[in-house]
Amino acid sequence: MDWHTRTGLALRVWNTLEADFCVEALNEAIHRFGPPEIMNTDQGSQFTSFAWTDRLKRIGTRISMDGKGRCIDNIFIERLWRSLKYECVYLHAWETESQAKAGIGRWVTFCSHHRPHTAHGGQPPAVVCFNDQQVQAVA
Repeated sequence: MDWHTRTGLALRVWNTLEADFCVEALNEAIHRFGPPEIMNTDQGSQFTSFAWTDRLKRIGTRISMDGKGRCIDNIFIERLWRSLKYECVYLHAWETESQAKAGIGRWVTFCSHHRPHTAHGGQPPAVVCFNDQQVQAVA
């Protein structure tokens, strides 16, 4: 997520705590938007892994991590997860992983490209992001 615009830059849904899928999303975001100046994450095992930290170091991105148990350090992501759960995940009983991924993908696309955001005067985040290429990513 870009902190400035609150646009989702890349999405992966996975059912493990392995770092590979996070690095794939990071690589996609870098490919599409360029390397971020700073990457802020929580201290999850994916984000403290060698694969993740090495990738960021190789592109010159500064690494920032939330304090342990400090959900308010990354409030935009915490709000995203809450909204995702209550507006999407908890409302569906998907039978397959592919159905869940597709449903979550539709919700994220809607929120980034169509849902008005008060921080942007009612414009969707993606409208602001793609008109303003100042991208500072957060996972």
